[in-house]
Amino acid sequence: MDHRVMHYLDESHILIFLLQLFVLLLCARGLGELFHRWNQPALTAELLVGIVLGPTLFGRYLPGLHGMLFPPDVTQQNMLETFAWIGVLFLLLDTGLEMDFSVAWRHRGNALVIALSDILIPMVVAFIPCLFLPDVFLVDPDRRVLFALFMAAVMTISAMPVAARVLHDLRLLKTDLGFLTMSALAVNDLVGWVIFTIILGMFSQAAFSMMPVVVIFVTTLCFTTVALRYGRAASTQALAFFNRQKLPEPGTSLTLACLLGLLFGTITQSLGVHALFGFFIAGVVIGEAKNLSEDSRRIISQMVHALFVPIFFANIGLKIDFVSNFNLGLVLLVCLVGISGRYFGAWIGVTLTKVPRMNRDLISIAHTPGGMMEIVVALVAMETGLITGSVFVAIVFSAVFTSAAIGPWLRNAMKRRASISLLDYIGPDGIQAEMTLSTRSEVIHALAGMAADKMDTVNGESMAVAALAREEEFGTAVGAGLAIPHARLEGIVTPVLSFGRIPRGVEWDAPDGQPVRYVFFLATPKGALDIHVQILSRIAKIMQLPEATRAIQEAEGSDELWRVLARLFAQQPVGL
Repeated sequence: MDHRVMHYLDESHILIFLLQLFVLLLCARGLGELFHRWNQPALTAELLVGIVLGPTLFGRYLPGLHGMLFPPDVTQQNMLETFAWIGVLFLLLDTGLEMDFSVAWRHRGNALVIALSDILIPMVVAFIPCLFLPDVFLVDPDRRVLFALFMAAVMTISAMPVAARVLHDLRLLKTDLGFLTMSALAVNDLVGWVIFTIILGMFSQAAFSMMPVVVIFVTTLCFTTVALRYGRAASTQALAFFNRQKLPEPGTSLTLACLLGLLFGTITQSLGVHALFGFFIAGVVIGEAKNLSEDSRRIISQMVHALFVPIFFANIGLKIDFVSNFNLGLVLLVCLVGISGRYFGAWIGVTLTKVPRMNRDLISIAHTPGGMMEIVVALVAMETGLITGSVFVAIVFSAVFTSAAIGPWLRNAMKRRASISLLDYIGPDGIQAEMTLSTRSEVIHALAGMAADKMDTVNGESMAVAALAREEEFGTAVGAGLAIPHARLEGIVTPVLSFGRIPRGVEWDAPDGQPVRYVFFLATPKGALDIHVQILSRIAKIMQLPEATRAIQEAEGSDELWRVLARLFAQQPVGL
């Protein structure tokens, strides 16, 4: 006789499940938008909703209502849990999608130095204090070394999406500084996830044995290498084939990305590595396809972050009582270790490179947040039995705090820079009001030629070639109709700007899918990364003002357009 308890799904389960999704999504998205307006991450709001509705508050003070909305029925809990895990799987897919690992690898000099430093140093900084934590914070004191290794791995994983969002808000993402930062974070995240999955595989063994660890390491390394080596070409060819068949977009790209995630997730899970890593690698691979448009990437990201991610992070608050598992000393320790380890790890790495001194602080700060990925890793560890609830809560608080702090911290670092005047780099002869060109290449060649007229040492063709090569690696369209192509070359003495207005617009594969109508071309000396970053950030900040774009759009002729630009550049306040 089969004595297993069968849990059947009935209409009441569906009714409560729909009500749970409605309440969680409404509250998480609503509060998330409010937090976004306060320049705070939506992650904080989503977790807060779960904490309020979970056992921490709602379950403690209104247990009857809490039991009605979130009943202890196993089938009911599994429905919401499954939906939430679909969310985190696709969050990892989207995180990988944002990563251009092949470009980071081609420029692996500085990026690799920073990434390796930001992996090794945080691991050492975290391992030592975690090795001596009291037994009460450990699931199994006999596996203390493995626990300390896990905490060390957690401290290496930086929140690439959080850093990208803040750099975008500061108009630094499309600069060379932003490119270097994201490249280093790409390597950091990939290596960090490999380390975590290996530790998780070690923990799943009943007794430690070196051979299974070696097998996990080798199979993970082989899978990752093969996927990254051949996945880009395969994804590009698949998308090209679908385009020739005139299949609808972005639906086809979305389907391909989901199928690849499911395939890679199945492979890694069967290898003894968590499926999350497979989805992450799938995102990296499909993201490497150059014929995957920015519009498709944007739609995939919006779907994930508008629907799945809020439910996942709100559901975390339903799992655990944050009050009973809160330990102030442990929270402060994890925050201190995480921030100091990642900051100084990146700072030492940047110091070993040729990055200008004034940019070292910016890159180091960008590596400090733990964010979503730190919480995801901690949740997997808690549900696997690797860490206690108290450690999980400490990691969550650290992730939220670092995600909230990076924005003000970076803004303050930018304000400490010396002020510049854009009028020093552009004049009336560098303005063209009515460009009728139809391609990105034509626009860049024209503006590079205008910039070259101001110097004798570099010709327009060489500047255009350098700028177009930069475009192929990391596009410079920032949205809202603006693009800032740029080049850094030997032979340029001082920075030079030129500007063109394109009434009809040019397709530039912008992140918001809009055509580009306003183009600033910047040429700077090879080693002048500091002034290069300031100029690009200043232009983008001015152009995000509605009155600026309106005045530029309404100006009649190049003379009036120059007067408008001169006025905007002159009255723009110093700093951010």
